[in-house]
Amino acid sequence: MSTSKHLLFFDGVCVLCNHTVHFIHARDRQDVFLFAQLQGSLARDLLARHGKDAAALDGVYLLADRGSANERLLWKYAAVRFVLRQLGGAWKGLSVLMGVLPARVGDFFYDLVAGNRYRLVGKYEQCPLPPPELRRKFVADGE
Repeated sequence: MSTSKHLLFFDGVCVLCNHTVHFIHARDRQDVFLFAQLQGSLARDLLARHGKDAAALDGVYLLADRGSANERLLWKYAAVRFVLRQLGGAWKGLSVLMGVLPARVGDFFYDLVAGNRYRLVGKYEQCPLPPPELRRKFVADGE
């Protein structure tokens, strides 16, 4: 497992995305994940540096090994697999199984869920404030 910090950008008004952040936080035994909402200036600036537009809200982004020489941006299915691999245990095994699918097929299924996420589980009127135990893992704009 990596000891670098990985920054996950997610749709802050999406109920599914917020629950996913809680899921990751609860299983992040190595304390390697940080979080930021796609709706913030941090996401806009960092994703633009990698040629992406945060305003598109077109998927989850993961800035792996943030700030290191190995920094790279993962998107959609690749980001999900990376997160699962970093969580370890059975989640790492699931990421290995997911590797059987070509990335294009994985992205198709990712898009199928992501494109219907508001209809499936809803959305908040505004980005909710994370609970205190999770707040320390959120990267504020300007950091």
